[in-house]
Amino acid sequence: MGDLRKIVIDGQEVEVDGATTLIQACEQAGIEIPRFCYHERLSIAGNCRMCLVEVVGGPPKPAASCAMQVRDLRPGPEGQPPQVRTNSPMVKKAREGVMEFLLINHPLDCPICDQGGECDLQDQAMAYGVDFSRYREPKRAAVDLDLGPLVETHMTRCISCTRCVRFTTEVAGITQMGQVGRGEDSEITSYLGETLKSNLQGNIIDLCPVGALVSKPYAFTARPWELTKTETVGVMDALGASIRVDTKGREVMRILPRNHDGTNEEWLDDKTRFVWDGLRRQRLDRPYIRENGKLRPATWPEAIGAAAAALKGAAKPAGIVGDLAPTEAAFALRMLMDSLGGVTECRTDGAKIGPERASYAGTAAIEDIDAARNILVVGADPAVDAPVLNARIRKAWLAGADVGLVGEAVEMTFPYAHVGTDRAALAGLLDHEVSDETRETPSLVIVGMGALAGDDGAAVLAAARRVAENSNSGLLILHTAAGRVGAMDAGAHCEGGIAEALAGDVVFNLGADEVDVPAGPFVIYQGSHGDRGAHRADVILPAAAWTEEQGLFVNTEGRPQLALRASFAPGEAKENWAILRALSAEAGHQLPFDSLAACRRLLVEHAPVLAEIDAVAENRFEAAPSDAAMAEGDFARTPRDFYLTNPVARASQLMAELSRIASGRDAASLAAE
Repeated sequence: MGDLRKIVIDGQEVEVDGATTLIQACEQAGIEIPRFCYHERLSIAGNCRMCLVEVVGGPPKPAASCAMQVRDLRPGPEGQPPQVRTNSPMVKKAREGVMEFLLINHPLDCPICDQGGECDLQDQAMAYGVDFSRYREPKRAAVDLDLGPLVETHMTRCISCTRCVRFTTEVAGITQMGQVGRGEDSEITSYLGETLKSNLQGNIIDLCPVGALVSKPYAFTARPWELTKTETVGVMDALGASIRVDTKGREVMRILPRNHDGTNEEWLDDKTRFVWDGLRRQRLDRPYIRENGKLRPATWPEAIGAAAAALKGAAKPAGIVGDLAPTEAAFALRMLMDSLGGVTECRTDGAKIGPERASYAGTAAIEDIDAARNILVVGADPAVDAPVLNARIRKAWLAGADVGLVGEAVEMTFPYAHVGTDRAALAGLLDHEVSDETRETPSLVIVGMGALAGDDGAAVLAAARRVAENSNSGLLILHTAAGRVGAMDAGAHCEGGIAEALAGDVVFNLGADEVDVPAGPFVIYQGSHGDRGAHRADVILPAAAWTEEQGLFVNTEGRPQLALRASFAPGEAKENWAILRALSAEAGHQLPFDSLAACRRLLVEHAPVLAEIDAVAENRFEAAPSDAAMAEGDFARTPRDFYLTNPVARASQLMAELSRIASGRDAASLAAE
C-alpha cells in the first residue's frame, strides 16, 4: 500500500490507503454501510444515496461514502485524523428519507415476489427505514422487458441502481441495456427491445438488489429458506468456478456462484447456472445389458457379472475417461486397466499434451491475467471455451492490456489484434525480436484445444512454449473438459492416445459421450445420462452425476478442488468409484481400497500435487521443447455449440432452447423480394 491515511470512523481509528473509498474503509473497520448501487467489481455510480455518512467538519449534509475517497477528507483544525460518523442522527434521518423515496413507487409484491427472503431492499427497509409512508398518490408502473428465456423482468420494482447496465457494459461486454428518460420517466430498458446476447447474462439476477430481475427457470419453484445449500465446483467448463448448489428434497433447484478471486471472481456462465434441469432428464437409473441387439433392464449382479466376464476374456482391454469424470474415478479405472494389462486414455479429443505437468496444466495461473499487459491467445475461443475467463481477459484489456489472437477470428467482447489464422503466423512470432521492456512486462500465452488437437499438436505446443519463453510469459493451457487435468494427474493416458484405446477388444467407457466407439469391441458404459455412449454400450452401469457424489476436480490451471455431494443419484445409480471397486473384485483384480478416502490417499501418493486443495502448484518444463515441425494450415476452432457440449447440457430443455436461439441469431437475415 502506498498513501496510507488515518481516519476515525465512529470513534475507531483505522489506517487505510488514501485511494480507498469511505464505504471500503468502513468495511475494513467492521462497520456495515447499506447500499444498493455500489458493487466492488463494478464502476461507481453513486445514484442510490443509501450509503450516506456524516463527515465531521465537512459540509452540513451527508456524503455518499461509495463515491468519496479517504484522501479527499480534510484533517481536523489541529491536524487530527478526519472523522466520519455512520450512526449519527443526520445519517439516520438521511437513510430513512432515501428509503422513503425508494419505496414511493415500489409495489407491495413481497408475498409473491420471487426475491422474497433474498431481497436487499426488503432487508434494508426493515433495518434502516421507517414503519409508515407519507405517500398517498397513485404509484407509477413500468412495462416489463423481454430479455430472453433466462431473465424474467418486473420493471415496476426497479429502483434504477444501474447494476445490470454496468455489468453488461463493463464485464459482459454487450451494449443492449441502458437507462433512458429523466425524472419519473427514467427507466432501465434494452436497445430496440433486443434480448441479451451474452453467455454471462444470468449474473444480473444476482446483482439486482430487488425483484426486478429474477431467474425465469427458477421462478415460483422454491423459497430460499426451503433449500439445502451445498458449496461445490462447476464442471461445465475447465475453469473450476466456485458454485453453490441449492436442493429441495432430491431435486437441484438452482445453481449460484460463490466468490473466488482465483477462478471465477463472483461471476458464473449461463450454462453452469441453468444446466440443472439436465440433471433430471434422460438419467440412467438402472443397469442394462444388450441381448439380441436390444438393451434390457438388469440387476446390478447381472450387469457387473457381464462386464467382469468381458474384461476377463479381453486380450486388449482399454479404458476411456470422459470429460466430467472425477479424478478418483479416472484413477480407479486406470488402476483396473493396468492390472488387466490394458491402457487408459482421457484425451478424447486427440489433444497432444504430454505427461509432463507443465504441458497440460501450464506454468501460469488464471489470476495472472489481471496483471498481464500482453496476452496472446492461440487456437482458442475463450468466449465459448470459458466465458468467465473471457470476461477476465476483457478486464485486463480495460486496464490497458494488448490482446492478440492466432487462429480463426472469433467474437471476444473486446477488440484484439488478429495475428493470423494459421501455424505460419505462430511460427512468425518466433522470428520477432523481443525488447527488454517487453520481457519485463507481465505477459501471458493462452493455448486452446483448437491448437493442440491436431496431429502436430505437440509441435504447436512447443512453438507456443518458445514464444512464451522468448517473451518471459506464463503459459496457460485452456482446456474444454473439467475432468481432463485431473485424469492426466491420475495417469490416465497412453502412448498411442485415443486411437490406441479405441483399438481394444473391450472398451470401458467412463462417461465419454463425445467419442464414437467403432463397431467391433465389447463396450461397457458407465455414466449418468442416456447419451451417445449409452446407445453404443453392451452393458450400462448407471453412475452418479457430479452433484451426487464427492469428487476431486482439477481445473485448467492445475488447481485441485473438491466437489461435494448436494443430492443423491436416482434409482439404482451408484457412485463412480464404488462401481469400479465392485467390478474389479468380480473381475479378479480387486482394487486396493474400500472407501473414497482410501482411494484418494492412493491417488495423492501417486500425484502429491493433489494434496494441496485449492492451491495452484508451480509447474516448470523439465524436458526441452519438441523439435518436430508444425504442419501447414489454419488452426481449427473447437467445433462446439456452447450450450450442448456434454451429456448433462444435452439433456437440458433450456440449453436446447438457448442453442436454437443462438443459431437463429447467427443466421443471416434475408430481405423479402
